[in-house]
Parts: sequence; structure tokens; C-alpha cells
Amino acid sequence: MNRSRSEDLFARAQKSIPGGVNSPVRAFRSVGGTPPFIARGEGSRIFDVNGNDYIDYVLSWGPLIFGHRPRFLLEALTDVLATGTSFGAPTEREVELAELIRECVPSIEMVRLVNSGTEATMSALRVARGFTGRDLTIKFEGCYHGHVDSLLVKAGSGMATLGIADTVGVPEAFAATTIALPFNSVEAVETAFRERGDKIAAVIVEPVVGNMGCVPPRKGYLEALRSLTEQYGALLIFDEVMTGFRLALGGAQERFGIKPDLTTLGKIIGGGLPIAAYGGRADVMSKVAPLGPIYQAGTLSGNPLAVAAGLAMLRHLKANPDVYETLERRTARLCANPPPGITVNRVGSMFTFFFTSEPVTDWESAKRSDTGRFKEFFHWMLDCGIYLAPSQFEAGFVSTAHSDKDITQTIEAAQGFFRRG
Repeated sequence: MNRSRSEDLFARAQKSIPGGVNSPVRAFRSVGGTPPFIARGEGSRIFDVNGNDYIDYVLSWGPLIFGHRPRFLLEALTDVLATGTSFGAPTEREVELAELIRECVPSIEMVRLVNSGTEATMSALRVARGFTGRDLTIKFEGCYHGHVDSLLVKAGSGMATLGIADTVGVPEAFAATTIALPFNSVEAVETAFRERGDKIAAVIVEPVVGNMGCVPPRKGYLEALRSLTEQYGALLIFDEVMTGFRLALGGAQERFGIKPDLTTLGKIIGGGLPIAAYGGRADVMSKVAPLGPIYQAGTLSGNPLAVAAGLAMLRHLKANPDVYETLERRTARLCANPPPGITVNRVGSMFTFFFTSEPVTDWESAKRSDTGRFKEFFHWMLDCGIYLAPSQFEAGFVSTAHSDKDITQTIEAAQGFFRRG
């Protein structure tokens, strides 16, 4: 497969951009080789600058639940382009999007729009600290909540991929406000609350982890987090930047029947454009300026283009409830019958093929995966026209644009790899 133009662009990019990319995992450091530079997307496929096409299971890291360039989304963007691209002032669409989010996610009584998942989690934590008057946060090893200083402690996603334990540039005092515990261990959370419960402002968790690969919660785990935070007067924050609207219209909290105090959202609510949100209980969110003393602001928050895309996406999801059944069926077929030595984790349309025979339930078990073998698999699949995340520690995603033929082609390519030994 010819990728000469991608190679030229990557060499050129490294002279102007750190590592040649604007987000670290894109550099292919954990799998080696040159990342294909993408020219366009259509449906379930992306096309690189050399004209090669790939069945895309990254989907811009999750938000493209209807695939690339769905017509309803393009029409919404075309409409708003006729009115302007940014105002830094309130618009009617912002109100409509906030109302729609509240309608779909009942735990959210008030919501604030921001520009990225990182900004959403950073703001939610500030609100939790301000509301409770406490400083400490519990997070979980291998969970990634954006590049917030205090949360870059035993984080997943790119830090797991690159093998970075704790990033340089974060003051020790910031890191000291975070208690990092093993995911899926109720006992560890109980111990932390017994020892420091009166100082813990919040527990933040990906209800289904996507940033050390897809790792579901054990039965009763999320319920225990809900109970413990209520018992000790801390807030429970669900980071649904990845799972929100993907696992159900109401997100993972609908799927598992848990009501958090605060929720962070992103990805799908922008339909591929940069937007995110945080929201929750009205008594908590009423502490945010200008109503209360907790400050958070952003010139581009509620950007007309991103809001229009989000409205189109959520309205389309709400009008087509069978979407989730379709995604469930297709992803289940993709993940069925793994070969020996492979553990497949799947929740809804999120999945990961772990190159280990052991169950993967937390960061310790995830990192025992054979990353060398994954590297070989990744490049085999890429050469077969299948685009997976370039890391063992990232989730994959299926869209409604993925056809049965796409799934069959992917399964056959994977089987070819394992047959060769």
C-alpha cells in the first residue's frame, strides 16, 4: 500500500509540530510506522492523501455514531454558515441544545456548554470542590479525563500508550489533591473514604472505561460508588465524554441505572465538531458564575457551528431509537468468537481486542497485554484497509454506517492474521 504522500507530510510536520501531530497518540509511537494523513471521510470509510481507503473503527475517537458526513449533519452546518460562525453572545440554539441534553439525560438539571472534554472535567471538578468546600478527588488508574493538571496521575489514553507515568510540568501540590485507586475495586474506595472521607470532594469515573481500552464496570461497582459518595457527602461525577449518547440515549448512566451528581459530556454532542458540556443537580450547578461564586468562562463556548451539529446529532438519535439495537448487533458480530489468547471487552458499540488470555478488569490486567503482538496485528489490519486505534489501550467504535459487508471484511482480515501464526 503506497503511503508516500503521508510519509512526506509526516516528515514536514515534524519540523513545525511537536512529534508531527497535534495529539500524541496520532504519532504511531507505540505501533511504529507513519500515520496515514487523512484527506476525507465518507460513511464508514476514511481516505488518505494517497487515495487508500480504510474501514474506520476510530470514528474521530467516538463521536461519529452515524459515520462520516451524514447528510442531516451537513445540512445543519450549511444552514448555520449562512448566519455566522461565532458571536461570543447568547443564541437560541444554545438554549435548545441545553434543553435537549436535559431531556435525554435526566440527572442533568442544569448544563453549561464548553469547548472540550478536558474543559468539561476541569470545570466539573472545580464545581465539586467549590460546592463541598473540600480539596481531594478520587480517580481511577487507567482512566483519562483530559489533560487536567490534577488528573494526570496514573492516567490512561495517550499516557498509557506512550508509557508516561506522570507528566512533567504538573506541580506536586496539584497531583497531591488526587487519590488514584484501582478501577473496579470497591474495597479501595471504601478504605480511602474511611481514612479521608471528610476531605474528599468528588469521585470521578468513566462508567465504562475507554481510555485503557474498553473496560466495563463489575456488577455492583457503580452502585457502590453512588452509595459511598452519598454516605460521605462527596459528589459522584460520571465522565461520559466517550460513553454519553453512545451506549444509550441517556448514556452509561441510563444503561446501568445510576444517577450521578455531575456529568461531563463531549464527542457526540458536537457530531465531530469541538464542543463539550458539564451539568448535573441544580443546587450544585447554581454555584457556577454568574449565579454563584465558582468562575468558569469561554469565548467560544456555545459556538454556533458546534451547537448546530450537536442539535442535529441528538435530534437524529432521539428520532431513531433503533440505532442502539443496530449498533449492538453489528458490534456483537464483530467481537464474536475471538481466537485463543485474545480477550475481547465490549459494551454496546465500544470494544477492544486485548492481546492477553486473562480477563481485563483494570489497568494492572490491561497492561499485561502483549503490545508487540498488537503492533503486528495493527499493521496487518491497516494493510488490509482496516483502521483501528494505534494503541492497545484505546477503545474502538462502530457506527450505523458500518455495513454487514464491512464487518465481514474486518473479521476475514483478522482471521487472516491469526491463521498466519
